[in-house]
Amino acid sequence: MTTNYQLLGAKHRLIESLRNKGINDENVLAAFDKVERHLFVESFLWNKAYEETALKLPTGQTISHPYTVAFQSQLLQVKKGHKVLEIGTGSGFQAAILSAMGAKVYTIERQMMLYQKTAPLLGKIDSSIYTTFGDGFNGYERCAPYDRIIVTCGAPEVPHALLKQLLPEGIMVIPVGETSQTMVRITKTGENEYERETFGDFLFVPMLKDRVTF
Repeated sequence: MTTNYQLLGAKHRLIESLRNKGINDENVLAAFDKVERHLFVESFLWNKAYEETALKLPTGQTISHPYTVAFQSQLLQVKKGHKVLEIGTGSGFQAAILSAMGAKVYTIERQMMLYQKTAPLLGKIDSSIYTTFGDGFNGYERCAPYDRIIVTCGAPEVPHALLKQLLPEGIMVIPVGETSQTMVRITKTGENEYERETFGDFLFVPMLKDRVTF
């Protein structure tokens, strides 16, 4: 049986691995130290929780690779007190990392089965995170605008509603593409003006427009 000491050692090795791969934002690395990734997977997977791999969830989805979570978090440039919208709650791990970085996190999930599992889990682990069910293409206008928006699924295009929900100088990080995705960072420089940067290719589950799963 894996002991807490073993999990702690595995976590520290993961953090060192992230450093070696170019994650140099100390706020991101500190969040990885604070958040227990093993709590977001089934107990029989705890011995793999701090490996650089995606792990299956009971709903058939996966918890993302730690590097992908760290990379998106670093691109987002989160500051304490930022209001952040996450599209695609998934396991809840990314939301917990953002919260540990000092953000006020709103996260939206379109699959009811996953939402029903993750929302109570996040309530126990970090009650400051607000979780809701809905279509991520529409964002969450009720609490807009946001300092930061992060999309954790592959979008065929950048949703217009999300751009509108960004504050001036706000940043959105989103993987864009059909079969594979390019990581894109968008900075809102004016009312209808945006700066776009790209950061390599990734593979994400697809973001499905106008569809929620019950």
